[in-house]
Amino acid sequence: MVVWCPDWPVVAAIRTGAAAVGEPVAVLRANRVIAASLTARSGGVRRAMRRREAQSRCPDLVTVDDDPGRDARAFEPVAALVDTFTPRIEIVRPGLCQFPTKGPSRYFGGDEALARAITDRLTDAGVAARIGVADGPFAAALAARGSAAALAARGSAGATTVGATTVGATTGIVAPRTTAAFLAVHAVSALVAVEGGRAVTRAARSTRRSSSSDATDVDALALVDLVDLLQRLGIRTLGDFANLTARDVLARFGPVGERAWRLASGLEARPPITRVPPPDLLVQAELDPPVERVDTAAFVAKGLAEELHDRLAAHGLACTRISIEAETAHGEHLARLWRHERAGAPGGLSPTALADRVRWQLDGWLQASTADAVAARVERSTGGIVLLRLVPDEVEADTGRQLGLWGGVAAADERAARAFARVQGLLGPDAVTTAVLTGGRRPSDLVTHIPWGDQRVVPATASQPWPGGLPRPMPSVVHPLPLPAEVLDATGAAVRVSGRGEPSGVPARLVLRSPGGVGRSSGGPAGEEIVGWGGPWLLDERWWDPVEHHRQARLQILTASGHAHLAVLEGGSWWVEASYR
Repeated sequence: MVVWCPDWPVVAAIRTGAAAVGEPVAVLRANRVIAASLTARSGGVRRAMRRREAQSRCPDLVTVDDDPGRDARAFEPVAALVDTFTPRIEIVRPGLCQFPTKGPSRYFGGDEALARAITDRLTDAGVAARIGVADGPFAAALAARGSAAALAARGSAGATTVGATTVGATTGIVAPRTTAAFLAVHAVSALVAVEGGRAVTRAARSTRRSSSSDATDVDALALVDLVDLLQRLGIRTLGDFANLTARDVLARFGPVGERAWRLASGLEARPPITRVPPPDLLVQAELDPPVERVDTAAFVAKGLAEELHDRLAAHGLACTRISIEAETAHGEHLARLWRHERAGAPGGLSPTALADRVRWQLDGWLQASTADAVAARVERSTGGIVLLRLVPDEVEADTGRQLGLWGGVAAADERAARAFARVQGLLGPDAVTTAVLTGGRRPSDLVTHIPWGDQRVVPATASQPWPGGLPRPMPSVVHPLPLPAEVLDATGAAVRVSGRGEPSGVPARLVLRSPGGVGRSSGGPAGEEIVGWGGPWLLDERWWDPVEHHRQARLQILTASGHAHLAVLEGGSWWVEASYR
């Protein structure tokens, strides 16, 4: 059984206060829409749509940046609620969890009765969910999505038979041993819709060869390529794909194709693995005093993830399902299973992916509001964490990874990583950051600093043109605080710029003031002579947002001392925002 909450990033944004109920909301990743509210979709917003196009179709659209941690934190009460029906549910990703139904269905009187009970409980907690039941997770997820589509198409609460699936208002059930027939009529694009997880677009392909790209995104992009190729070859449905032989699929499409073929045939993503993890793979850390802050617990989790990955590597294994367990100072025992979102794809959870999931889960346990816990009628953590444990619940043989031309990671790189982690442990996660190009019209928007060890994703917008941006070369130094300045003409009057970009006079002198705004710090009272200048370039950005709105005129200035600066006129005052070195 798969429990799927549609557009969960939007729901999480609303539940955490990032957006208001009833507003048209869209969650963006790499400047593309990955989820949209019903109000936004009625206004023409669709997944994979660019920000600008979405805002042009829906002018009142509220955009929220993608935050997997926020999604996981908001999903924890939902997972805990489903956990009251059956133990050891698997969270595939925030918004989607699954579990075997053999035992719970017998207890509740069948799959339909179990699905109805879970749906009623979720509805009481204010959560809209779709449920699918089938012989495998892929077909169950597709059945859940089919129930949503059927409901939207018919607007009926009655059950209707669609192929081999019984579809109700919120539930789709595939009869036993009919999974292959149910899948055969679906288009091959269903592989991306179900297995792609978070929205994957062609604009994200630029991150494919980036060493900072998440393995999940790379696998999803490979799946997108496979579906495109199958469609060009005339293979339109999953049934057509399943009719091919496994040997030919593996020879032509590789491991990604073989996995997709197994899904299309109604088989598991990989053959069953009965190997039990060796007991020495368990890692744990005792925390004294008890930890109540997420960042502190996440730092401990990062070290445990590295240790677990090393132990797995020593046994030639990769972890595809991890059990995150914690004990609190009040004797509470918390546990949650997380499955590798691309389970069955080559490799398992990387150390970074392990640390991310532990951080998300700890955030859900420690930060879950009392209101959420009461609404879901589940327990929450009431004390600090005294024990944190990672248990590999499911492992497989590690198929390895392709190293670079000159080998793997150098020893110096490993020492540097350990040193960075040590500094973060002493000064906090933000003490060591990595610069990531993000793109923008102002120098301060070109680079974003993220904590060392977090996922580094270069958005597609970094390499795309930005109308209204500065001409190259870009400034090499961006001042943390813009320096107060004066740009004067030959008569000593301040230079002003009209709305048409026409200066009131020829810039002749630049006077830089101290950062505190008191006294003059460059060229004396008269300032420095300007020997060359370019511009002005006008910028009117985010006019609809009173906080982020910028209306500027920018000049490139070269002084007699050989220094070059970017001077900005905003609100009637001149500032030096950046310098060229």
